[in-house]
Amino acid sequence: MTDVLAAFEAAKGFMPADEGMALHEAAGRAAADLGLPLLEVGTYCGRSTILLADAARQAGTVVVTVDHHRGSEEQQPGWEYHDASLVDPHTGLIDTVPHFRRTLHAAGLEEHVVAVVGRSPQVAALWTRPFCLVFIDGGHTDEHATADYEGWAPRVAEGGLLAIHDVFADPADGGQAPYRVYRRALESGAFVQESATRSLQLLRRVTGSVVR
Repeated sequence: MTDVLAAFEAAKGFMPADEGMALHEAAGRAAADLGLPLLEVGTYCGRSTILLADAARQAGTVVVTVDHHRGSEEQQPGWEYHDASLVDPHTGLIDTVPHFRRTLHAAGLEEHVVAVVGRSPQVAALWTRPFCLVFIDGGHTDEHATADYEGWAPRVAEGGLLAIHDVFADPADGGQAPYRVYRRALESGAFVQESATRSLQLLRRVTGSVVR
C-alpha cells in the first residue's frame, strides 16, 4: 500500500487524501463482499483510479474507468483548472491518456485496470454487467452529472455502492450538479446513505429497488 499511496500523492488530480482513503476502503469492502468489478466515471490522470485498482487487485477483480480524456469544462483554456502541461502540442487539445498511463505504471497496477476512452453515455449504453461500486466523478454540469447517474447508477448491483464526489450542499462551496444527483439518488428510494467523508458521499443500493 505504501507504493500505491506514493503514486496517489504524485499523480495529478483533485481527490484529497482523506476522501481517497475512504473510497479505497469502501471499494475494497464492496469488491470483497460481492466479487464484482468496480467502475469509475472520470479518469483524468488516474489519481483515484489507482486506489480503486488496488482495492480491485486485493479482491481479485478489476476496475473499469471511463473518460474521453479531453478534460471537463473547467479544465479547458481560460478556466480555473486548466493545466497547460496536459495539452497535446500536435492537436492543441487536452489529452490526459499519457499521464494516466504513467500513473498506473508508477503504481504497478496496469493489469488491474480496464481503461475505456469514450463518452460516458455512449459507453453506458453498451454496458450490461453489474458493478459492486460505481464512482461518479466526471463532468460537473447538470447535463453531464445527470447522464452519468442515469447511465451508470442502474449498473450498481443490489447491495453495492454508489459513490459521488464533489457533493456540496452549500453553493458557496462548489457546483451543485453532483449534489442534485446525490439528492436524486436518495429520493429515488433505490439508495440509502452509507457514509460521507467531506464531499465524498457513499450510498448503498437497496435490495429489489428500481433506480430512477
